[in-house]
Amino acid sequence: MSKKDVICIRIDKNLKEKAKELGINIKEVIERALKEEIAKRKAEKIKKLAEKLSELIKDVTPEEFTRLVKETRYER
Repeated sequence: MSKKDVICIRIDKNLKEKAKELGINIKEVIERALKEEIAKRKAEKIKKLAEKLSELIKDVTPEEFTRLVKETRYER
């Protein structure tokens, strides 16, 4: 079981009442939404890094890339 932390948020009163009427577990919805947003932002960050890397190595031939990878393997 993961450790929990307490946070306080303010939401629109009508929204809270509607959620309660519909039996929506606000904590679960918020946790799920936060996990999804974290995953989305991580993916965006990785995509941006991949684009930067692609730009940096655009002039490297596949053969040169292969040679460099092999060299770094031998350095370990």
